[in-house]
Amino acid sequence: MTLLRESPLLLLFVVASIGYLVGRLRVFGVSLGVAAVLFVGLGMSALDDKLQLPEVVPQLGLTLFVYTLGLASGPGFFSSFGKRGLRDAAIVGGALGLGAALVAIAELVLPIGAPTAAGVFAGALTNTPALAGVMQQLKQSSGGAPGAAALAAPVVGYSVAYPLGVLGAIAAIAIAERLGRRDPQVPMSDRSGGEGRRITSRTVRITKPDVIGKPAEALVKHEGWDVILGRIQRGKAISIIDDLTVLAAEDRVTVVGPEDEVARVTAALGEIAGESIEMDRSVIDYRRMFVTNPKVVGRTLADLALHKRFGAVVTRVRRGDVELLADEDMVLEAGDRVRVVAPRERLDELSKFFGDSYKAVAEIDVLTFGLGVAIGIGIGEIPIPLPGGVTFRLGAAGGPLIAGLVLGRLGRTGPLPWSLPYSANLTLRQLGLVLFLAGVGTRSGSTFAATIAKGGALPLFGLGLAVTAIVAATIVIVGRRLRIPIPLLAGMIAGIHTQPAALMFANERTGNETPNVGYTAVFPLATIVKIVLAQILVMLLARP
Repeated sequence: MTLLRESPLLLLFVVASIGYLVGRLRVFGVSLGVAAVLFVGLGMSALDDKLQLPEVVPQLGLTLFVYTLGLASGPGFFSSFGKRGLRDAAIVGGALGLGAALVAIAELVLPIGAPTAAGVFAGALTNTPALAGVMQQLKQSSGGAPGAAALAAPVVGYSVAYPLGVLGAIAAIAIAERLGRRDPQVPMSDRSGGEGRRITSRTVRITKPDVIGKPAEALVKHEGWDVILGRIQRGKAISIIDDLTVLAAEDRVTVVGPEDEVARVTAALGEIAGESIEMDRSVIDYRRMFVTNPKVVGRTLADLALHKRFGAVVTRVRRGDVELLADEDMVLEAGDRVRVVAPRERLDELSKFFGDSYKAVAEIDVLTFGLGVAIGIGIGEIPIPLPGGVTFRLGAAGGPLIAGLVLGRLGRTGPLPWSLPYSANLTLRQLGLVLFLAGVGTRSGSTFAATIAKGGALPLFGLGLAVTAIVAATIVIVGRRLRIPIPLLAGMIAGIHTQPAALMFANERTGNETPNVGYTAVFPLATIVKIVLAQILVMLLARP
């Protein structure tokens, strides 16, 4: 123990490594994941209250986590407002508002303390940034120097309620699935929403009189087809389809898109050809390329004018583990892997244009990353007035998240690209979360142990269960009333609970990635709302 006391760095990595192992253990098919780092930190500091990491460790970790989360979520977050934003925002606000109201009432009946109650709220909804917001609010309200017990109180509430929060979100998804079986109009296997469908390609022979003599790309736009027409073979000549390409009888074209849409377009154009023209790569070839050139990152495919400059077209974009159908409005992000179809002799030139550096996929632009984090910290320090003369700040939990969302949506500002390569973003995000959980865990273990020893955990346990249940039930009931497809609703349940384990469960149950759409649409907003509500609970419930 002496060595761990004297070496915070050693303590950090011991807690992180043991927590990682514990997090991989599955009980009834459920694991704590990275959150187990918090419980290991609590356990070690409960054994010896001098095993504490410096305060800067959790602060740095939280900033890294929420900023990179915002960068990754920004494009999907803002685009969702044009489709179903008001509906989703109402569900998020209503469900979380009910949860916060229940905590407020319970705290008045059972005086467990405002910090602890706010911690239960964050834990029952499995949201680490909300916990950090509570701790920062306590620092602000105490003039920057709260006692150790005061800072540990929300961690205790969070720790008791968190496991139930994970199980509750998963249980809600299972219940939604069971209810959906009774309603054939919203089946669990529904594949609506292009983001969740598998991308495929097919060679089609043009036979339908309605499309013969019409420009190919104009036809796609006029009919609203969610596909890309890539190659065309006329006789023995193969070329890339462009704005001037007019379809003729017996032409063979490649149709790329979601499986069901490709089937629909095939029926409209003609019939499946006997041979795929993609097999002939002698003239027109394809290659997967990494997007690593800073001059390309943050620009749309339309801006790049690939056909005009290279006679090429991008048909698919792989972002992380998800493959997306490319379109002219798609903004390329650092680390994307694009599938480029082009004349064979121009592929090397295109590779240089996109960057295509595997090494660069793991690198970050320190200038824009540091500037973005600084902007986020500045936003977090802006005082926001509330009724009654009270003010609060988004702090390190909310400010960098807001900055990340906005900058992630912008993609670039002039010569400055804001986005990070997917792999680098994921690494920094996980590192930040580990730093935060290890830090707050080791600084709160003694208070946690004292609460458990005195039997004070039972009310917190019951309150956490009630909050998780009422929020989950609200989402399921409202989602059913609004006829939201079950896979999409499952993702929304996971997103409003901000629970990746629940999202994984939803993906396994659906057999496709449609839940990711619902998760991405509500996750950032749910995080912001929880941060704000948790801090408001501390302020409103604080007793003189």
